[in-house]
Amino acid sequence: MEKEEKNYLSFTGLTDFHYGTTKDDDTGINEEEATRIKFLQNINISTPQDIAKAFGDNETAEMAVSTDATQLTTQFHKLPIEDRTIIYGWETSGKMVGLSGSPNPPYISCMFTRTMEDGSTEHIGFTKGKFTMADVEGQTKGESVEFGNDSTEGQFMPRKVKGFDKNMTLIIVGDKPGETENRDELYEAIFGITYPTEGA
Repeated sequence: MEKEEKNYLSFTGLTDFHYGTTKDDDTGINEEEATRIKFLQNINISTPQDIAKAFGDNETAEMAVSTDATQLTTQFHKLPIEDRTIIYGWETSGKMVGLSGSPNPPYISCMFTRTMEDGSTEHIGFTKGKFTMADVEGQTKGESVEFGNDSTEGQFMPRKVKGFDKNMTLIIVGDKPGETENRDELYEAIFGITYPTEGA
């Protein structure tokens, strides 16, 4: 079997952020299709880890790694109020939405794509977590136009995912230029539904 060459091309773009509310039984999302939020600008993934060491006979006897919750920070050109209402668990009354004193945001599953200049892609899915509001900033309009943006922060925990023996927090797959097979497989693993047919 011919060994597949590694891809050393750098990532140059982000796209295709999808999310849904996680089912209580962790088998996917409650919606018939994951919701797309357009114009993803920046992401930051952080998984704090600590190494605990045991010593004996003046040397290290054993080491173990403890892992904290995985944190995902995303920045969009704009985060529509409809999406903020869902992921933050805001209350609604008619056309008004608001933050109560005891919000209970739903568990969210999500995924997005990192792109390379040759058309290759890497897809990252987060299995189960909750988002919190980032700081809201604004400024008056000056002589030149400056566009704002919206950010949100999430923390994710492991859940059962078909194909894995252990519960998973995030899953990564890659596709060659023009291919989407692995993306579709990840979409189904994260959301529990098949990737929607183009134009459907």
